[in-house]
Amino acid sequence: MTSALRLEGPAEGLASLVFDAPQSKVNVIGRELITELEAVIDDLEHRTDISCLVLMSGKRRNFIAGADIDAIESVTDPADIAEAVRLVQGLYARWESLPYPTIAAIAGSCIGGGTEWALASDYILVSNRPDVRIGLPETRLGILPGWGGCTRLPRRIGLTASLDIILGGKSVIPYKAFKIGLADALMPAASFHHHVRDFARAVIDGKPPVEKRQAGFKGALLEKNPLGRKIVFDQARKQVLATTGGNYPAPLRALEVVRVGLEDGKTAGFAAEARGLSELAVSRESKSLVHVFRLMEGAKKRAMGRALKRSAVLGAGVMGGGIAQLLAAKASLPVRMKDIASEPLAQGMAHAYGLFRKLLERRRLTQPQLLQKMNLLRPTLDYSGFAAVDLVVEAIVEQLDVKQKVFAELSRIVPEDTILASNTSSLSIEAIGRDVRHPERVIGMHFFNPVDKMPLVEVIVSPQTSSAVTDAIVALCGQLGKTPVVVKDGPGFLVNRLLMFSMAEALTLLEEGVSIPVLDRTMKKWGMPMGPITLTDEVGLDVATHVAGILTEAFGDRLQVPQWIGRMVEDGRLGTKVGKGFYRYDGRKRLAVDPEVYELLGLTPREDDPDVVEVSHRIVLPMLDEAARCLAEGVVRDAADLDLAMIMGTGFPPFRGGLCRWADDEGTAGLQTRMEELAGRIHPRFEASKAFTEVVEAGGFYARYPRRRAPDEAA
Repeated sequence: MTSALRLEGPAEGLASLVFDAPQSKVNVIGRELITELEAVIDDLEHRTDISCLVLMSGKRRNFIAGADIDAIESVTDPADIAEAVRLVQGLYARWESLPYPTIAAIAGSCIGGGTEWALASDYILVSNRPDVRIGLPETRLGILPGWGGCTRLPRRIGLTASLDIILGGKSVIPYKAFKIGLADALMPAASFHHHVRDFARAVIDGKPPVEKRQAGFKGALLEKNPLGRKIVFDQARKQVLATTGGNYPAPLRALEVVRVGLEDGKTAGFAAEARGLSELAVSRESKSLVHVFRLMEGAKKRAMGRALKRSAVLGAGVMGGGIAQLLAAKASLPVRMKDIASEPLAQGMAHAYGLFRKLLERRRLTQPQLLQKMNLLRPTLDYSGFAAVDLVVEAIVEQLDVKQKVFAELSRIVPEDTILASNTSSLSIEAIGRDVRHPERVIGMHFFNPVDKMPLVEVIVSPQTSSAVTDAIVALCGQLGKTPVVVKDGPGFLVNRLLMFSMAEALTLLEEGVSIPVLDRTMKKWGMPMGPITLTDEVGLDVATHVAGILTEAFGDRLQVPQWIGRMVEDGRLGTKVGKGFYRYDGRKRLAVDPEVYELLGLTPREDDPDVVEVSHRIVLPMLDEAARCLAEGVVRDAADLDLAMIMGTGFPPFRGGLCRWADDEGTAGLQTRMEELAGRIHPRFEASKAFTEVVEAGGFYARYPRRRAPDEAA
C-alpha cells in the first residue's frame, strides 16, 4: 500500500511531513490514514534530529478536506464513534506534545479535521491565495468538531470569534484567518514555501517572526470572567435558536461543549467533544444533512461540456444584471448586455457593480480586479458583437409571443452553434424555440432570484435540445458556483410546479380562516426558511398569479387556487417589491400583516389556533404527491435530484434531507393513509395518485427512483 504521509528531511533540523493521499484529488482523514499517522507519530516522538517540523500538503489546491464522510454516514453505534474520536484526539494531543515546534503550512482548503490538526500545531501559516478557506463545517453535517476544535479554537482566537465559526459551520478567507488570530502569518502564494522555510529557520534559531497575539480589551473583559462568558453564551444561544428554530441540535450541543472546555479544562472539553459527536452522528438530523452533502457533491461531478468563451445577456434590469455579473465574476466571460432602452441597461450595470462592490468589501476581490471584471460587461442597445458569442441568456419579459419573436430573430444573427438559453420560470422551452434555426441549441437556464444568492439553476431540456448543449450548460453552472438540476420541459418545470401546489393549499387554508401569521409561523417551525404567505409576497403576487394561471390550465381541478388572489394584483399589492402585499414593508423589512387584506378578500381569520400538524400536512402532502407524479413522468432524473432541487430552490429543510428523503423516513405508507383520511374529511384532491401508490408499493421514493449516475460521473 502506498503511504499517504511522507517525511522529508531533516536538513539542518528542518523536516516536513507531507500529506499526499495516493490516487485522490484531496487529502481525507480516514481509517487507513489514522493507522498510518499513529505509526508516524511513534517515530516522530523519538527523533532527536528534528528541530522543527512542517505539516504540508502534496495537493495543489487542498490541504486537508477533513474526515471521511463515509464513516459518518455509515456508523450507527455511538460507542464506536466515541472510541474512534478518542483515538484521533489522542494522536492530535501527541502531535501537540512533540518535543520540537510544529508548523501547519496551509496553501489550500483546510476543513474540519484538517483545521483541528492545524490547531494542534504551534504555528499556522497561510497562503494568501484567494481560494484558500479554513474552517470547521461540522455543524452543517449535524455534528460538531470533535477532534479538539471546540476546545482549542476558543483558546487560540477567543470565545466570540470561535463561536462564530463553530456554531455557523463557517470557513474563513486567509485575510480573515490572520485578522482573528487563526493564522500566525499570511504569506504570498507565489513564494509560499520559501517563506515557510524562512519562518521555520527563525523558529529553530529561537527567534520566531511573530508573537502570540492576545484578545483585545473588549474580548478580555467579556471572555475572561464568568459573568462575561455567561453573557456571550446566552447571546449565542438566543442567536442559534433564532436562526435554526431549534430544528438543528448540533449548534446548541457544540455551544455546551465549548463552555465545558473553557470552564472545566481541556481534558473535560475533549471528553465532552467525544460524547457530543458520538450522539449527534447517529441522529436523524445528521444522517439527513450528510445525505444532502452527498447530493451536493454528486451535482459537482456531472458531465463536462464544451468551454464557452463569449456570452451575451438579453434583457438587463436586476435579473439580467445579476446574470451578467455572475458570468463575468465566476466564469470570467465577456458579456454583451442588451436591452431596448437605456434605463434598464443602466439599472443592470448598476446592479452588477453593486454586487462586485460587496465582494470588494468582503475582500473577495481587489479594486483592480473589480475594474477588470466590470470591463467584461458591455452594455448595448443593438445586436453588435452578438455574431461572436457562443452563449446567449435571455431574461426579457415573461410573454411567450415576445420570447418566440426574439429567439427567432437571434437565431438569424448569432452563429448556428451558439447556445440560446431562456431564463423563463414557467414558459415552454420547446414553444419558445419554435421558430429557431437549429432548435437543438435552445435550452432553459432558470436562475432563481436573487441570482447572486440562490444556488439552484434548473436546466430545462425540450425534446429537441441536444445532449451536447445540455452538457455545456451543466458544466457552465458548475463554473458559476451553482447547483444544476436537469429537468424536462413541462408546465412549471419542477420547482415552481411543486411549490404552486403547496402555496395553493396555504391560500385555501387562509380562505378557511387560518390567519396569515399562523400559517407562516407553523411552516417556519416545521423548518421552512419562510412561511408560505411571506414567500408569496417575496415571489410577487403578479408572478405567482401568472404561474398559477399556466399550471391551472395544465392541471385543471388538481390545482385549486382561490380566485380572490387576482384582487391582490388589481389592488396593486404585488408584494415586497412595491412595499405591500399580504404584509406591509419598509424597504425590504417586513412589518406586519396589513389588516386591510382581510377586508379586501372578504376573509375573517379565526381566533382559535388550528392543529399545527394538520396545517403542515395539508401544505406539504400535495407537494409530495406531485413529486411522485413528476418522477413518474420523468420530469426529473431521480429522487436525489428532486430533493436537491427542492433544498436549493425553495429552502426545503436540509435537516429533513429533502422532500423524498423526509417521506421515506416518515414512512410513505403512513403518509398515504394520512392523504386518504384528508381526502375523505376535507376534499378529494388529497387522494394519493397512482404514482404515489407505486412509490408506497416499492418501499419508498429512493427504492422506486434510486439515484442514477450520469454516464461520465465518477463512482
